[in-house]
Amino acid sequence: MSSPSILLGLTLLATLSPLLTFAHLWQVKEWRWDRLREHLWSEGYVRQIIGTLRPLLFVLFGALYLVEALPKESWPASLLIAFLALSVVQVIMHRQPSPVWTQKAVALCATALIIIFAAALVMDPVTLPILPLLAFLALIVAWTLWWPIDRALKRRVFARASATRNRFDALTVIGITGSVGKSTTKELLACVLADRHPLTTPAYVNTEMGVAQWITQELPRHPDPTILIVEMGAYRRGEIRLLASVIRPTVGIITFIGSQHIGLFGSQETLSQAKAELLESLPADGHAFLNADCSLCLKLKDRCKCPLTVVGTGGPADLEAYEIEETTGGIRFRAGSVLFQLPLHGTHNVTNVLLAIAVAESLGMQREAIAKKLATFSPMHHTFSVREDHGVTILDDTHNASPTSVEAAIAWTRGQPAESKILLFSGLIELGEELDRTHEELGSLAAPTFQRVIFLNHRSARPFTKGFGRSVEILSKISQKVTPGSLLVCVGRIPQATIARLLP
Repeated sequence: MSSPSILLGLTLLATLSPLLTFAHLWQVKEWRWDRLREHLWSEGYVRQIIGTLRPLLFVLFGALYLVEALPKESWPASLLIAFLALSVVQVIMHRQPSPVWTQKAVALCATALIIIFAAALVMDPVTLPILPLLAFLALIVAWTLWWPIDRALKRRVFARASATRNRFDALTVIGITGSVGKSTTKELLACVLADRHPLTTPAYVNTEMGVAQWITQELPRHPDPTILIVEMGAYRRGEIRLLASVIRPTVGIITFIGSQHIGLFGSQETLSQAKAELLESLPADGHAFLNADCSLCLKLKDRCKCPLTVVGTGGPADLEAYEIEETTGGIRFRAGSVLFQLPLHGTHNVTNVLLAIAVAESLGMQREAIAKKLATFSPMHHTFSVREDHGVTILDDTHNASPTSVEAAIAWTRGQPAESKILLFSGLIELGEELDRTHEELGSLAAPTFQRVIFLNHRSARPFTKGFGRSVEILSKISQKVTPGSLLVCVGRIPQATIARLLP
């Protein structure tokens, strides 16, 4: 029989792998319970929390114990060693996820281990092997214990960021929100206003906490900033209002309102109301800008108490684009008498460009000067960017994904000359009850355009296949490489190494 100290050590070691895996997942979801819950509902609770092999091992060793093929004295140690061996294999195969070791991750994981240690001290040795399967509960308890302190620390960060912002009364703050197009519009504005040296939130920094920390660190480094461009994301009502109370925007842009994250908001109406919080936060002498091509954006016009400019490509608008065309080098259109041509693909991006033009004009720039600046625009990597690699044309839209962005990728592909068109798709998340219906509709939309579709997982592939009308592939080590001359359309969170595996 193994000594209690050895069993305790084996228990802690066997618990590390599932604990780190769950911590990694939760950190990706920004330690938010709502995002974690939506992910687990979509992808499967058991597989995401404890995997599939550990429960199988538990059942196997439990059966051996029940039929007395495994002595009671050796059962706990044998199963814990099996769990530990599985963890070692995961590490050797580089399949063991772990969180980025921020202070929060360290505190939560350390607290979870203390909870597991305390539980192991009072448990019957025969029941110790259950602890690796319950590591996720220890992390949830740890998160709950730290939550009041976390909230207090966040309030301090917000207060510090607000005080920093208030030191710059003459600062023009441009807030940008929307279901899609936020990052592109932000970068377009940064390009147009480059001579005024705007400060711009970096990639993936758009939550209230991320922006607040960035402002606290970045604004004091610049003695006399004039323009601040802030991307504003949200997962529930109140978050944009909170962020707006910190940054005090004077200009507000809503790029588009779709169904991205609708599983977290609960309804389209709630999502729209959350975006409207930016308009409501603008002062009377501020300026709002909306995309007239989006009916949900136009419905928010009455929420503005400041001047409003709407842009569009068809129908009444204060600034409208004409003669729109997609070229091999990007998009081209006319606004008034000025021709705009820039190396940005996808005609759906025209409204984003129009929003940047309208804001720049409101800040005193001439339209001809704006056109010259936009001609030098460098598109963001992995955001509807097009490149050639190993003889394959790649549309890389892996920065993020939404139903609207997938539809835009399909529409763009439809006009391309390649004979072989392949879609590599990660699937969409956080759509709630709309998840399956949305994938099925996207499958129907993609059917006439793509000869081959490759998914990263089965969950999203099943409803997509129903709409697509024929089978789709699940990416594996034996997936056939694409041939030179093909068009590979990559949409969703897809690692670049995964794309490279499919190239000739």
